[in-house]
Amino acid sequence: MRRRVRTVNAPLPAQTGLCEGLAYSLWLPTPEKVTLGGVVVLHGAGSCKESHHDYARALIAAGLAAVTFDQRGHGASEGPIDGRALADVATMASLLRSTCGRPQLPIALRGSSMGGCLAILAAGLAGARAVVAICPASPEGLRRGLKTGRFQFEADASGVDAILAGSDLYGAVEELQVPLLLLHAAGDEQVPVEHSRELAQHFRSEGSRLIVVPGGHHRSIQHDPELQAASVKFILGALAEAPPRLEPRPDRTASDESHTGC
Repeated sequence: MRRRVRTVNAPLPAQTGLCEGLAYSLWLPTPEKVTLGGVVVLHGAGSCKESHHDYARALIAAGLAAVTFDQRGHGASEGPIDGRALADVATMASLLRSTCGRPQLPIALRGSSMGGCLAILAAGLAGARAVVAICPASPEGLRRGLKTGRFQFEADASGVDAILAGSDLYGAVEELQVPLLLLHAAGDEQVPVEHSRELAQHFRSEGSRLIVVPGGHHRSIQHDPELQAASVKFILGALAEAPPRLEPRPDRTASDESHTGC
């Protein structure tokens, strides 16, 4: 009996390249779709942009442009991760808006673990309208990992520590003026679920919510199709209801040129 073979043509990035030394993959909805907004995707410690191409495909299917990028010290990006980590997120948001030809394109941030922490901290700098943080690491935990050498990526430890030491993630959540979705697996063996539960107690922005999934592990949520769909729905709702974009806060550490697109 002859077996049927099904050919799957998965969407590919519309553009790849380097921007300010950051390797990225940029994804756009098909021409017949209206681009409803964009999402900057931040990976976790020791990961890379390709690990989140599945999520980028889910985003473009929903009419959202996306950019996944290698944080410094990871993948094909240049140099160690350093004190530019938050400004790099804003650079990617600027690149997405520039490529779409829409300076006011509403942007959301979606980060996992270390990326979740950075997404919360960089939301104001990037002019984000919504944030999704999956099993977000704490600044304290990241500092410990850097100090003990637990992380297997190149880092300017003093530069990163300067950012993390001055960061209060609980305070950042309280100050957020855009919806925040926290997703956490109860079985997370690296970042205890209690961390997200404590962060949720500091919600102030309307529409924020916490979803705790029974069982699982530190990486299980980010690739779960049902939970990806839940985060896409959350982002679509937040971007649709968001007011006109405010200019990013001026307290950035990178030069103005790094936010003009590449």
